[in-house]
Amino acid sequence: MAKFRKKGGKKTPGISTASLPDIIFMLLFFFMVTTTMREATVLVRISAPEATQVQKLEKKSLVSFIYIGPPLNTKLGTDSRIQLNDMFADVKDIREFVQLERESKDEADRPFLTTSLKVDKETRMGIVTDVKQELRQVGAFKINYSTKKKAIVQK
Repeated sequence: MAKFRKKGGKKTPGISTASLPDIIFMLLFFFMVTTTMREATVLVRISAPEATQVQKLEKKSLVSFIYIGPPLNTKLGTDSRIQLNDMFADVKDIREFVQLERESKDEADRPFLTTSLKVDKETRMGIVTDVKQELRQVGAFKINYSTKKKAIVQK
């Protein structure tokens, strides 16, 4: 019997790149869905106090954040400062901040707006009290304090 041989050596077939765009778009879509955008760059140090009874906020889109703490840049001093959005502010600027936040939301959602205070645990209560008094005068009565959950040790 005769042996049949093919002429030339065996070549490996090329890798199909037809599905490569599908994979790229799936990854792009995944990262677009799972990534959250930071709304403000924090300019103050926030070391949140710990609490045992913590509740999560339901709708974060209805929450306005006020940051209070010492500046990260030590050239600006070491006393606690107030940060509204991406800039430092005074207590008198809170009124305008709250009004702008109210105007940016739908009229149906305005009663559910919450102001969250992210305060460094070393901050003196005088500045926090001033902020709360200004929020009261503006009519922002729903105030939340941001904290870390304290680990409960079982004995």
